[in-house]
Amino acid sequence: MQCPRCNHLEARVVDSRTSRGGRATRRRRECLSCGERFTTYEQVEEEPLLVMKKDGGSETYDRGKLLASIRVACAKRPVSNRDIESLVDEVEEQLAAADQRDVASLRLGELVMERLRAMDQVAYVRFASVYRNFQDTTEFMEEVRQLLRRAGHSAAGQVDLFSAGGDQSG
Repeated sequence: MQCPRCNHLEARVVDSRTSRGGRATRRRRECLSCGERFTTYEQVEEEPLLVMKKDGGSETYDRGKLLASIRVACAKRPVSNRDIESLVDEVEEQLAAADQRDVASLRLGELVMERLRAMDQVAYVRFASVYRNFQDTTEFMEEVRQLLRRAGHSAAGQVDLFSAGGDQSG
């Protein structure tokens, strides 16, 4: 394995673990020339998963793109990178279990939203607002209302900030 620092071709394996739900092997390596430590992943080469877009087109599933979109929704929220990686691992495992070569982008988004809803409701609403392409605050507020109903929150004795005519003065 070529060292990313000095390009030397020999490295020793320091540690090996399964990763990505058992579908990959993560290896920590150390360059025998400069001592640089780096991580590599070994996984079975599979037929690529295709994501069927709303407009009828398709593109190859890109884990990095999904991770990036979830990270944006989770920005400045108490959600760790490990939590995000685990979320994507779960989605990928569910897709792999379905044994299909293509998935609708709508289904992919729903799988992410199911998990985000349980993980962090603010991140969920952020993701949903982009994923569902909210056009105005009414759609945004309706999603928050549905989230509150699902969670069983009661607004008894509290000001309803989302009602059209709610009195917000103290």
